[in-house]
Amino acid sequence: MKPAAFDYHAPTTVDDAVACLAEVAPDGGRVLAGGQSLVPTMAFRLAQPPHLVDINAIAALDRIIEADGQLVIGALTRHAAFETPVTDGPLGRLMAEMVHHIGHAPIRARGTFTGSLAQADPASEWALLAVTLGATVTAHSIRGSREIAAAQLIEGAMTTTLDDDELLTQARLPLPAEGTRMGFAEFSRRSGDYALAMALVAYRVEDGKIIDPLIGIGGAEDRPRRIAEAETALDGQAPGAPAFEDAARAVARALDPMEDHATDAVYRRELAGTLTRRALERAVA
Repeated sequence: MKPAAFDYHAPTTVDDAVACLAEVAPDGGRVLAGGQSLVPTMAFRLAQPPHLVDINAIAALDRIIEADGQLVIGALTRHAAFETPVTDGPLGRLMAEMVHHIGHAPIRARGTFTGSLAQADPASEWALLAVTLGATVTAHSIRGSREIAAAQLIEGAMTTTLDDDELLTQARLPLPAEGTRMGFAEFSRRSGDYALAMALVAYRVEDGKIIDPLIGIGGAEDRPRRIAEAETALDGQAPGAPAFEDAARAVARALDPMEDHATDAVYRRELAGTLTRRALERAVA
């Protein structure tokens, strides 16, 4: 099939883009960045936006920099940019590992980091990363700009707190403190498929004990989230199997998993616990 007819807009500055959105968003206008989610749904006419605002000509949005202790990721940064570490230390290495779980090479070449956050798919690797590490995003409109915590941006499956006329221009990830250990584990039935569950962990070790633990789960519920009960179970414990098993059990108890025709809640709950343990083990290495 082919998309329904639409008007095409190609602004070259953020100001032009938000001015255009102010006009066309009330009529169902949509932003086009990578297009890896929007364009297929248009091809099947599941989405029929009467206007597309293509931001690919806005050069200022194509950047990755470090500033004020954060990794700043512009709205045109493609997934493929992270296939080699974009920053020194554990965050760069972690992102280079995570990116290979995102679809296939053609998707990674076009899809964008912030587009993944705006899509709010429960199985988004970048959404899990952003929520777990406490990222913020910047949204622009003709009313000005505002900063939104990633955990507040994502309301549920494919639903965000962005207004229709707001343009997501960048994301900011805090750079981890020295000595931070990070690990990630994901399961999908085939390479490139959506994850049934995934776990991301980060912690430091001081005097042989775990401090500042972060444990996030994605893919299992309708949005990614940190699991406070599992972080409490891990805090102050010695790294190793007993503490990791306690955290895994805490994750399984805390979840309210999604179900579908192929995957029930019990399976996803147990899978998330197993992936938590694996992520914690990988963080030790």
